[in-house]
Amino acid sequence: MSGETKTIRTTYREAVRMGLCEALRRDGRVFLMGEDVGRYGGCYAASKGMLEEFGPERVRDTPLSELAFTGVGIGAAMGGMRPIVEIMTVNFSLLAIDQIVNNAATILHMSGGLFNVPLVIRMATGAGRQLAAQHAHSLEGWYAHIPGIRVLVPATCEDARGMLRTALEDPDPVLIFENQTLYPMEGELRADAEAVDIDHARVMRAGEDVSIITYGASLYKALATAETLAADGIGAEVLDLRTLRPLDDTAIMASVAKTHRAVIVDEGWRSGGISAEISARITEQAFYELDAPVARVCSAEVPMPYARHLEEAALPRLETIVATVKGMVHPHG
Repeated sequence: MSGETKTIRTTYREAVRMGLCEALRRDGRVFLMGEDVGRYGGCYAASKGMLEEFGPERVRDTPLSELAFTGVGIGAAMGGMRPIVEIMTVNFSLLAIDQIVNNAATILHMSGGLFNVPLVIRMATGAGRQLAAQHAHSLEGWYAHIPGIRVLVPATCEDARGMLRTALEDPDPVLIFENQTLYPMEGELRADAEAVDIDHARVMRAGEDVSIITYGASLYKALATAETLAADGIGAEVLDLRTLRPLDDTAIMASVAKTHRAVIVDEGWRSGGISAEISARITEQAFYELDAPVARVCSAEVPMPYARHLEEAALPRLETIVATVKGMVHPHG
């Protein structure tokens, strides 16, 4: 049919790879660097085949030194390139945190606005694959605390592909957190998909009774929760934040003003996390819209366990989110 938008069925992993390949084809200044991104094809296979297409100058395997190669990326960005630095997991980014926080995030300010750092850093985050306590935490909320960087959390194939292009157009550092459980997830993607908006949250399901505010892999738990609640006559609105810094306060408050209840689902820890920040903002900006206190469903405050049953117990669970919402909507049973 003429005018019909063509879509393709793909995986989140392939959407990431498509975004990377398109970026390298589009702009000769773009290159990818990180551990095992070349000959191995990426720890999560997101760069598989790219070394053969683009060569070792543009798909660069690095030594096992996050501090060093992140610093190289900062220098390359300041020198006019558009580097994409891949850090294998968010836990390993702590080895580069000096470069990210003390250099990438501050150089524009400390140079009096003279020097931008157009750097993109991608990293896997989250648990669910039995990778234990040094490979499986959700620390993106830590980085959302830092002025001078933008923090993106793509949950859909569309965002996994399109956010990269928008990030590469940003003159300042952008961190992209890809939840590792999403890589094999299948979804629909427009064949002509291009850059996507990275400034606004998105309502993924409309509802009237409660707002479930989340991001990343937890989006799918929130959508499953909304489906379960619908059978009991509870209309849950699901809001995908998409960007943690800056937060889209307007979208959050609009949803809360509509439903008058809010549950925040965050795979990070509860204490001092992004869920606490969102809760505080709702209290500051929409307190009189609330019919119940803001609730949070977060990961248990423990190092992430290796054993599958313990890992599952530590993460936000569907039944916990459902119970939390029901207790809020029907407090007296």
